Amino acid sequence: MPGFEPRRFPLRRLPATRWSRQRPSWREASPAVIGAAVKRALARPSGNWYVLAASADVRRDRPFGRMVAGSEIVAWRDGEGRLHAAPGACPHLGAPLCRGAVDAGRLVCRWHGLDLGPEGFPGWQPYPAYDDGTLAWVRLDRIGGEEPLARPVLPERPASATTLAAVESLAGRCEPEDVVANRLDPWHGSWFHPYSFVGLRVTETASGSDPDPDRMVAEVAFKVAGRWGVPVRAAFSCPEPRTVAMHIIEGEGEGSVVETHATPLGVRGGVPTTAVVEATIASSERPGFALAARAAPVVRPLMRAAARRLWRDDISYAERRYALRTSGHWPG
Repeated sequence: MPGFEPRRFPLRRLPATRWSRQRPSWREASPAVIGAAVKRALARPSGNWYVLAASADVRRDRPFGRMVAGSEIVAWRDGEGRLHAAPGACPHLGAPLCRGAVDAGRLVCRWHGLDLGPEGFPGWQPYPAYDDGTLAWVRLDRIGGEEPLARPVLPERPASATTLAAVESLAGRCEPEDVVANRLDPWHGSWFHPYSFVGLRVTETASGSDPDPDRMVAEVAFKVAGRWGVPVRAAFSCPEPRTVAMHIIEGEGEGSVVETHATPLGVRGGVPTTAVVEATIASSERPGFALAARAAPVVRPLMRAAARRLWRDDISYAERRYALRTSGHWPG
């Protein structure tokens, strides 16, 4: 691909193009193509696994709580650091276990001191949990209703021994499919996020009922400052119904992935709420990347801030899609 050959310095000077003068993408952003991609994604098996939080959010010294699909979940780690998840209400009198304590790897309820562990208790049985090193997952078979899988269906991640991961999370008033649909519309990137993307062009889309590979490929420059950016080729795919992965397949950071996970939280005021948990797992063969990885405490907040800025805009996109779709006004 012209312009993507390796260079010592990845930054390129980008063409000076006014936002309103860039090439319109609405003709290529076919509602039928996006809708078919969403439909194929939703039909994939999840094994009843849901992203709970960033792995780092579930600590050994205190419990973590979150609603998932209307169910109160508590998560904690035992003395060896193993992840556990269970119903969030104490089986004694219903106290919130997320406000309890962790002592010697066991949950302790603050109301009356009942301690609970992975062996369970009458009326209280832990759920299968999985820690992939970046994200914590919980398996809810009663809610998912699918054939259970032993572990979540994960996207391919960088093979490099040196990676830098950051996880950002926020919520919106929509359903997971609206989040997935947002990510399966890469055409909006340069128009809706001009502060981050320049010159986005989709070069490959899937067609047919069972395409292989089932992905979208885009060429885009990630804006760094002013007219300077880093051009890459990125592929969007869905390993399971609530995840969209964007892999860098050519250019700076080849092999890196941004995983967008959509977790249903529950219904508030008749409207569903969905958490977007986005994991950026970066990798590079450049010597300077090892230095950046060692400076992770400084770099991670910057990575999370970039994801948060994008998703402040994209949550409004997903919420708008949900409102139009459920009122019968969605044009797609």
